[in-house]
Amino acid sequence: MATRQAALAVLGCAGLWLGWSLLVGTLANRVPLSWLRAGAATPLHPGARPPLHRYERLWGIRRWKAWIPDAGGALPGGIPKASLARRNPQALQRLLLETRRAEWVHWALWPVWSLTLLWLPPAGVALNLLFATLFNLPCVLLQRYNRLRLQRLLGRLKAPARSPADPAHRPGLDPHCAGPTPADGAPPPARSHRAARRRTPGAAGEPPG
Repeated sequence: MATRQAALAVLGCAGLWLGWSLLVGTLANRVPLSWLRAGAATPLHPGARPPLHRYERLWGIRRWKAWIPDAGGALPGGIPKASLARRNPQALQRLLLETRRAEWVHWALWPVWSLTLLWLPPAGVALNLLFATLFNLPCVLLQRYNRLRLQRLLGRLKAPARSPADPAHRPGLDPHCAGPTPADGAPPPARSHRAARRRTPGAAGEPPG
């Protein structure tokens, strides 16, 4: 009798997780892009530093992110995220929106463990809570990490190209130490009369030409 009750409890948990996942995934694929776009962050400025190191150092996301499967195309209406991983602003913007959709799915899946309170003992409920956390937390972190990377990449692609002749971006030019910029065609002013004499061709100790 006890074995039968345990088997029914396990089947109930499996049916709960499978059914809820299919329902949430199907509904999420029907969410219009305008809803996802409403809360999407704007591309990061090229000089901005997104907190990617927090995910990489605190969570070690680079070590395990490759093990997370892409379930974007598992249900009708879904889009595999790998198909959008192109260096194209339109595709990257769509991929950014899909990371929001995937994050919403895992936030919706996470709390369903609480329904097991209806038929499981405390140990079984704790086991379902652990499963829900291990199944959804890494996916939420991965979607947020990818979204930060996409925002940074979109910011770089949309940044205007700077000319190499731009004085503000010449190599070795420190705006805090450099003096006033000379007029076009005018030589830079000498720092002192002594330095000017040393730089004059034919001065003592310096060969002309």
